[in-house]
Amino acid sequence: MSALPASDRQALFAAAMPDEATARTLAFDWQIWARDDQLPPLHAAPDQPWRTWLLLGGRGSGKTRAGAEWVRAVALGLWPGEPAAARIALVGPTQQHVRAVMVEGVSGLLAVHPPGQRPVLEISKGQLVWPNGSIAQFFSAEDPEGLRGPQFDAAWCDELGRWKRGHRAWDMLQFGLRLGALPRQAVTTTPRAGVLLKRIMADPATAVTRARTVDNAANLAPRFIQEVTRMYAGTALGRQELDGEVITERPDSLWQRKWVAEARIQIAPELRRIVVAVDPPVTATENADTCGIVVAGLGPDGRAYVLADRSLQGRDPATWARAVIAAYRDFAADRIVAEANQGGDLVVNVIRQVDANAPVKKVHASRGKFARAEPISALYAENRVVHVGEFPALENQMCDFGPEGLSEGRSPDRVDALVWALTELMLTTTRDPVIRRL
Repeated sequence: MSALPASDRQALFAAAMPDEATARTLAFDWQIWARDDQLPPLHAAPDQPWRTWLLLGGRGSGKTRAGAEWVRAVALGLWPGEPAAARIALVGPTQQHVRAVMVEGVSGLLAVHPPGQRPVLEISKGQLVWPNGSIAQFFSAEDPEGLRGPQFDAAWCDELGRWKRGHRAWDMLQFGLRLGALPRQAVTTTPRAGVLLKRIMADPATAVTRARTVDNAANLAPRFIQEVTRMYAGTALGRQELDGEVITERPDSLWQRKWVAEARIQIAPELRRIVVAVDPPVTATENADTCGIVVAGLGPDGRAYVLADRSLQGRDPATWARAVIAAYRDFAADRIVAEANQGGDLVVNVIRQVDANAPVKKVHASRGKFARAEPISALYAENRVVHVGEFPALENQMCDFGPEGLSEGRSPDRVDALVWALTELMLTTTRDPVIRRL
């Protein structure tokens, strides 16, 4: 019976059960009808309870239903031996996602409750209130500071792979998860390989389960299963979106790690030109984007050599300007290339306050980041770019950069600086007979 669609189960109950109340109770008993992968795992040991249940699921695998049912159980105290959670956080990629998918969706919180248990949606307050007084508040990962202050017994995080400010939102949530004897959280997401997801999976307090799209075939259109299997089975995208696998290589990334690894060397040859490229952050706050600073040179063989990643996190203009000039001097560079879309002449002025004679070239982005990066990616594919040493942070961004940017929505600051440096060296015609040795 559990393999039947919900509508067929309800019809069967109506025909077989003389007591309507009993039929309704059975129909909403999730522990009867859920698949094993849709239920939270048992604690490893009484003294080793999990704090995070991470459900990695394919598209349409039933992970949203699993998350909603888990919240229903913690709000109403349905798990044996565990009291009801008084305060619950519902965190999604956006406020719209929380309401449209997690709350009002076909598998959302309002749909999974029987009439007598259903919470009340208070739109103006952005929250759900259950008859027993439990409250679930709505939060967007786009606004991590909104999680500063409130405190919770439990949290449900949906589609973590789409969180644009994932690390900050996650960290703020952890500080707020401090009520009750056992604060805990469920994370339901189609996996997109990223630093935050890997960090959560590596946490010993995380319990991981997986669900495939085909496992939920009874509740999906047969034609859908046939078509997506035909088109994507066995591909990296299919393994991620259908099987819920964490693919370390993003299938739509502009760069592949093997391109970098196969061309890596440890000592640069004599170089004809050296440039320092800088992608300055828009703001100078504590949470500002990283200032991308990349040094690269042009070799006598016509290839580009990436020499250093001097990027630094969210500092004031004077600090990153000093870092740019330090790189310029350390590598005896010929030019500084600075993106000036945000600051215009201010960017140049800040750099020249540190070194009045620094040769700075302003560049302006007339196309999107992906379009600017495509020809640079082609240079890597053609083995025309070499990394002198290893640059993990830069290379991680490169291999996580696709048509929609980075998987966690952060600014591709290091990649931007790399693109400007290599564009200046490889795609811009200049005359420079000077040969430099590092």
